[in-house]
Amino acid sequence: MTALSARPAVRSAATSDYTCALVEGPWRHEFVSSGGSRFHVATAGPESRSAPLVLLLHGYPQFWWSWRAQIPALADAGYRVAAMDVRGVGGSDKPPSGYGLTARAADVAGVVRSLGRESAVIVGHGTGGTLAWAVAALHPGTTSAVAVLASPHPARLRLRSTAAFTPAALRELAYVQVPTLPERAMIQGDLVRRTLDLGAAAPLPDDVVDRYRAVMRIPFAAHSAAEALRWVVRSTPRMDGRRFGAALRRPLDVPALQLQGARDGFLRHERADVDAVAVASDLHYELLPGAGHFLPEEAPERVNEILLGWLARVA
Repeated sequence: MTALSARPAVRSAATSDYTCALVEGPWRHEFVSSGGSRFHVATAGPESRSAPLVLLLHGYPQFWWSWRAQIPALADAGYRVAAMDVRGVGGSDKPPSGYGLTARAADVAGVVRSLGRESAVIVGHGTGGTLAWAVAALHPGTTSAVAVLASPHPARLRLRSTAAFTPAALRELAYVQVPTLPERAMIQGDLVRRTLDLGAAAPLPDDVVDRYRAVMRIPFAAHSAAEALRWVVRSTPRMDGRRFGAALRRPLDVPALQLQGARDGFLRHERADVDAVAVASDLHYELLPGAGHFLPEEAPERVNEILLGWLARVA
């Protein structure tokens, strides 16, 4: 059964606004503080400090539940697992600003500390993978290792401009830049389903899509998700975007894992190449044949196998 944590820094009272995001399962629902905001995490595994912490970051247009196949597998292997709703999504706070990668990376670092740890293995998928790269670069003391799924290193993508993205991805990214309409399409229309269908090698089950649509209907969630994507484009010529890009160009000193689906509808895997020297001193890359963009759900067993094998070496 799902439980609410009794941590001192937690406001445990749930409201009907986001209860659809508190899906029951072999995990606990907790709320922790970071930088003055409250964040929802689904936790599992041993609470002992000797158990390495693995923090999972979801992508767009999803929430923590996208890691439902990984949480019990990692917990059963002896890891402390926390799947986080990032700023603006699911059960986490939805402030009107702060959707740049620098601010959201600080959110993640604060959540690690609120969970009682100095550092964690940061694992991200899609836009959550971009966030994981950012945490590793901007908060190296908080990151013991980083794993990314369907998310080439941001510095590599910037060097190649738009060449790594499929036409479908570029159209979706351009559409989200339009004010108001994307939010309305997520809440009232079929944008969530269309995005999931475009990225996946085969459509995700209807009940899964319906859950993602329901969570995007939580007040302010659709706008927050759109704002995070808007920052990626709008920050490029600005000083905050330039500073972020400069920080990402420094190779990481921690072990890194990168997984990519061969049938990703958003990213051209042959263009999103890996330069181990430029990205990290210890980088492992694997291409998953037959899988699309949503690797944790499209290839859960293979993802679990690779993650557990890599974690056994680096965690």
